Amino acid sequence: MNSSDALYITGKTPLSGQFQVNNAKNSALILILGALLTEEKITLRNVPKLSDVLAMLEMLEYLGADVSWDNHDLSIQVKTIRTCAAPYHLVSKMRASFVAMGALLARCGEARISMPGGCAFGPRPVDRHIKAFRALGAEVQEEGGDFFVKRHQPLTGRVVFEGRTVGGTQNIMLAAVLGKDTVIIENAALEPEIIDLATMLNLMGANVEGAGSPTITITGVDTLHGVDYRPIPDRIEAGTIMLAIAACRSTVTLNNVNPAHLRAVLAKLNESGVRTVELDNNRMLIDATGPLKAINIDAAEYPGVPTDLQAPFGAYLATVEGVSVITDRVYPDRFTHVDEMVRAGGQLELKERTLIVRESKLNGTQMHAADIRAGGALIVAALAAEGKSVITGLEYIQRGYENIAERLQGLGAQIRLEETEVVATGTYGD
Repeated sequence: MNSSDALYITGKTPLSGQFQVNNAKNSALILILGALLTEEKITLRNVPKLSDVLAMLEMLEYLGADVSWDNHDLSIQVKTIRTCAAPYHLVSKMRASFVAMGALLARCGEARISMPGGCAFGPRPVDRHIKAFRALGAEVQEEGGDFFVKRHQPLTGRVVFEGRTVGGTQNIMLAAVLGKDTVIIENAALEPEIIDLATMLNLMGANVEGAGSPTITITGVDTLHGVDYRPIPDRIEAGTIMLAIAACRSTVTLNNVNPAHLRAVLAKLNESGVRTVELDNNRMLIDATGPLKAINIDAAEYPGVPTDLQAPFGAYLATVEGVSVITDRVYPDRFTHVDEMVRAGGQLELKERTLIVRESKLNGTQMHAADIRAGGALIVAALAAEGKSVITGLEYIQRGYENIAERLQGLGAQIRLEETEVVATGTYGD
């Protein structure tokens, strides 16, 4: 993919057929780090080849991993750790890289991780990770934007997170599985990705109990072995496609979906008039051909509506009659898609971190994705808009949605990926 690539979309085309949802990128990123905990090979099945995944693998190779692909099956083996330090030029590509600290601390007894952005430690989400390590007896120092953590004995004790943090919970889980003592995490994150990590670690020989509840108990073991594991389906990709189907007033079957991970999303779709039917073998029918109406969305930690679907929900709700109100408890300022949708005719108004969405006549235009899920929202909007749209910023979209143009073409969408000819006026060549 070149930086000049763009998505060209002609909207108002009904979607139909079946869509194969990928396995979860957000889970695979952390499962990959699990390979640092054993000298044996781990294999992860059906991993999307997204830029975030490739960036995480680049960091593991720097640390000493052997990495190989067989189509979308990924094998990783870390017989020896070449270095326990992950430099800025690798960590800065993605915040999830910071969770490598826990795995390296478990395997090496120490780790040095650069903080993405390279700025000094301050009151931001990563401070909860640092406080947790210190609570378990680890020594943590900050030097010019790098964090150095060292344990002089196996981690032990109790961590009480002030606020739920997915990355913080994962970091402590990875750090505590190798050892001789017990670590208890209170106010742990509840997301399915936490359960997925615990499931894989336990198959490797770990002793993790309570994942998916507010209290996780980890009893350390001496060694872990290899595993062949399939990550959970990607609930964020599934939700984005469901919202695209709804915005296009279409009927589509989604394969590789776990409805239990999407209860809040399905409830909101049902509330707005979309019919959802759970079929056999992790399949769902999404039918948005009936009357639809405005609803309110309050994005929150799991099991609420994911913050990653807040923007795509806004794009869908711009197509329905009435006024919707959207708030985000997780990232109150996560509205980079709003100005771009306004360019397309969207009647969206931000009032003190609350988004008011009114029924809009969306028209094709040039739009730019400034982050991953804003990109998902703009795709939803463009599919529902009248006329042609061009979406740039594919470097963000490709972090979360693999080969999205080709896969949506399979549903009949008029979408293609090619080098853009965007000019200052916002027009583009055919």
